[in-house]
Amino acid sequence: MAKKQKQPEGGGGSPAWMATFSDLMNLLLCFFVLLFSMSSVDAEKFEEVVASLQASFSIFDGGATSLTEGELISSGISQLNELNDYYNNMGMNQDESTEFNSEALDEFKGYMEQIMIEQSEELQEALEGQLESTGLMSDGDIEIEINAQYVTMTLNGALLFDPGSGEIKSEASEFMDKLGEVLKAYDSYQIQIVGHTDTVPMAASNKFSDNMELSQGRAYSVFKYLIDNKKMDADSMECIGRGEYEPIASNDTAEGRAQNRRAEIRIYNEINSQQ
Repeated sequence: MAKKQKQPEGGGGSPAWMATFSDLMNLLLCFFVLLFSMSSVDAEKFEEVVASLQASFSIFDGGATSLTEGELISSGISQLNELNDYYNNMGMNQDESTEFNSEALDEFKGYMEQIMIEQSEELQEALEGQLESTGLMSDGDIEIEINAQYVTMTLNGALLFDPGSGEIKSEASEFMDKLGEVLKAYDSYQIQIVGHTDTVPMAASNKFSDNMELSQGRAYSVFKYLIDNKKMDADSMECIGRGEYEPIASNDTAEGRAQNRRAEIRIYNEINSQQ
């Protein structure tokens, strides 16, 4: 009988952790190239650096244009969460390696968030300047705030809508026309229109059955006005209703309910508009 040959123990190749470490280094490299691409540099020098990095690491599928068009930025952001999940599911036993990965990833996320906040701040500054030039900021009907993803313009609901109505008031047309002219400058950005209400129930005779439907109707009215009258790009816009479920003030007072009856227009910053 032929004797079975004993298979050699162990396997060749690099340790498993090397692949993880390589992924992390690629992401860190993406980050530093991102910083480089967002600074003011000589165009020819920038292309040389990108070409060199692409040849050395082969991580940019889209070539140098993926940086200038923002594909690498948005891809890198989405990969952060995927990499974080990957680390959490690995069940690594090496405490030092896990701690290093976590710290590096947290630092990377912190840098990315700071970059996005700076973009939102720049967007806010430009937007406020345009709104002030049209006189829309003078009456306090628009409030602006930011986060790392977008700039939010909060519009006074009483200015646009009658109680229980989803139709924009005729006297608000001038306001909407001026607002639309400002928003046209951001037609290439992702824009989200969000309707909000207070907790007062709908009257039995109202065509809307509840506050959620009312908020959706109001968001759609703003959306449709901008599409029909300002010819804005519907592909980069969306409208949703949140009803009474995201209050910014107490519904126990008339003043608080008035604040909750509002429409929000969220303009996503450049990075988040490309995701």
